[in-house]
Amino acid sequence: MAAVSARRRRPTVTLVVFLVVVILLLTIMALSRTWTPKLGLDLSGGTTITLTATNTSGAGTVDQASLEQARTIIQQRVDSLGVGEATVTTTGNNQIQVSAPNVQSDELVSLVGQTALLEFRRVYQVAQAVSYPDGQAIELPSVPASVEPRPTEPSTTLPTDDAGRQSLLTEQLAWTPAATDTTDFSEYQCSDSMPQVWDQPFFACLRSDVSGSQSSGSYKYLLGPRLIEGNLVTTASAGIPQNELSWVVTLSFDSLGGSLFSSATTTLAGATSPTNQFAIVLDGKVISAPSVSNPIPDGSAIIQGSFNQSSATNLANVLKYGSLPLAFEVSNVDTVSATLGGDQLTAGLIAGLIGLILVVIYSVVYYRGLGLVVFTSLVVAFGLTYTLIVLLGQSMSFALSLPGLAGVIVAVGVTADSFVIFFERVRDEAREGRSLRTAVETGWDKARRTIVVADAVSLLSAIILFILSIGAIKGFAFTLGLTTLVDLAMIFFFTKPLVSLLVKTKFFGTGQRGSGFEAEHLGIAATRRPRPRARALANAKEA
Repeated sequence: MAAVSARRRRPTVTLVVFLVVVILLLTIMALSRTWTPKLGLDLSGGTTITLTATNTSGAGTVDQASLEQARTIIQQRVDSLGVGEATVTTTGNNQIQVSAPNVQSDELVSLVGQTALLEFRRVYQVAQAVSYPDGQAIELPSVPASVEPRPTEPSTTLPTDDAGRQSLLTEQLAWTPAATDTTDFSEYQCSDSMPQVWDQPFFACLRSDVSGSQSSGSYKYLLGPRLIEGNLVTTASAGIPQNELSWVVTLSFDSLGGSLFSSATTTLAGATSPTNQFAIVLDGKVISAPSVSNPIPDGSAIIQGSFNQSSATNLANVLKYGSLPLAFEVSNVDTVSATLGGDQLTAGLIAGLIGLILVVIYSVVYYRGLGLVVFTSLVVAFGLTYTLIVLLGQSMSFALSLPGLAGVIVAVGVTADSFVIFFERVRDEAREGRSLRTAVETGWDKARRTIVVADAVSLLSAIILFILSIGAIKGFAFTLGLTTLVDLAMIFFFTKPLVSLLVKTKFFGTGQRGSGFEAEHLGIAATRRPRPRARALANAKEA
């Protein structure tokens, strides 16, 4: 009991500590030199696409590891657009959501809706290349019709029988580049935004994130026709073999892939560098280009190189992606222009301001002087919430969406509910004849349980909604949960200590007119007012 009394007599300390924390958060925001929150696409403009995965193998559920690997590949595709702040996330058990600002919907759908193309091609030329910044690469020159015609790439229509596939592989291995291909290849430069040359000859550049120690764009390749498709890979793994020190990648093919791989490596093993290399290509980028020294007849291979754990694991994941039993359907496309996003943001802010003004007006009319507490608390709560949203945008890439803004506006009502519960309990205690100081403390003891339970229900609802929802609704759930926590912090560490300090003043403590604690306003009869001497003794005892 003594500890409780001591805590009650330290509202100033509680208030000062809380304000110091708020100032510290504002200082962190100032040091980061970011004063505005990160906005979602529905407020800043852009395109959001929801892809739904289905299992082509016939299984009822989508493997989460496959879904995450698909998300990684799609993220790499989106990043190749050169668009900043694009995000790719998994939602639910079978969906991937892609959000990119200032991108046309058709372009984004075309990019992320296609299946990742993993393939194995023969290397014909390798050269060092300068990696140019996006948009500064030299365009591939066109070849006049009068120039020596290029050899026709063997048909890409795959035979359905094994003998036909073997015959096609023989044609693909016999393909050779023309003289003009060599000329064009010497002029080709690497850039992330450079369109890939998908027709023969196939020009591609090295991608560094899964290729070991070499840097991106440091090598360019002239490749031949596709020899083996990525969906023929069954397993791939990274590890350090027994009695070895270096990381390697092991892969295996199905029966058809093993047969084709055996024939291809038999041909490559008898060639000279660089035509004894095969390139592993994902979405037009060379992931690795190992050389073949001996035929590999059993459908399994070990890829060695300058791998560390990260690069070996990434390459294994890329190889496994070629056999993912997933197909994606574009379930939803939302496109918002920057103008419409700005209008929605303005409308949301106006709605929030109107709600704030109405709450303050109601508080002043009904609670009179206590309306100052309501107004001050709402201003501090808004500042704290705004600061947290800005900081979360920097640290966790949280973007404020229109539903998220609605969650912030709803918080005004949640905070107002806490004020009403607290103030009404204080008024009830005062009507029972207690002094105002005692009414504040006993009223708080009874009100805080109700406030905690109400906010706990709101917080639990926000958590469940965040877990089960997809898309922008998550933003509403997140901000609702965040503002509920802010409300708890405000009522415990700001509003209640502030009221405890105010009742120690003459204006509020003696219930003067306009304070909100006057007897007539509380509905206390004049005969029930505490006598001045009794009031003084009660205050002295509490002090």
